[in-house]
Amino acid sequence: MHLNTVIFDMDGLLIDSEPLWKEAGEETLANYGIQLTEEQYHSSTGLRTPEWIDHWFSYFRIDKRYAPQSIVAIENSALAKIQEKGIAMPGVDYIFPLLEKKAFRIGLASSSPMRLIEVVVKKLKIESYLHAITSAESLPFGKPHPQVFIECAQSLNAHPSQCLVFEDSFNGMIAAKAAKMRCVVIPSDTLHEGGQWGAADLKLRSLADFNEEMLLRLI
Repeated sequence: MHLNTVIFDMDGLLIDSEPLWKEAGEETLANYGIQLTEEQYHSSTGLRTPEWIDHWFSYFRIDKRYAPQSIVAIENSALAKIQEKGIAMPGVDYIFPLLEKKAFRIGLASSSPMRLIEVVVKKLKIESYLHAITSAESLPFGKPHPQVFIECAQSLNAHPSQCLVFEDSFNGMIAAKAAKMRCVVIPSDTLHEGGQWGAADLKLRSLADFNEEMLLRLI
């Protein structure tokens, strides 16, 4: 089947929010005397906040009685930071009109809570382009499980083979490929040259680098 549907991740891809999520997470873990290395942090990007907390609480043997309040603290802090300081990633104002012109159905599939997704969508002024929004918040599984992408595709009445996913994280890329979808990955500058992106169909430095020729090759 030919591509006719594009599904975007959100954090770190459409909005420069990953540093703000990182701040929120590090501030919360600091309450327990924990400081993550860069490698540790990047290994867990793309996870939902409850899974992120569970992962690091297990790793550092922090009492999980404190997990619920830590989840709330991270999400509230990230929301406030993104509302105040979040800016669009390069190419956001270009790629949505391009895909709309080509009559693609467009969806957004994120690990973030829906309340944050709504803030970002409004902030970026992309509401009119989106035909479906799916949050992994209330799903049984989050990335790297493919469920959020599968659910979004179903909302768009699209078969996985018709879908192209744009992602910035390793866990997101794995989720997209597990969903049997094609994937364009746009890693952060610090991770771009790593060897972990081999499963992606295309690797770019920015959404602004994507063009009609690449789209035709993927179709």
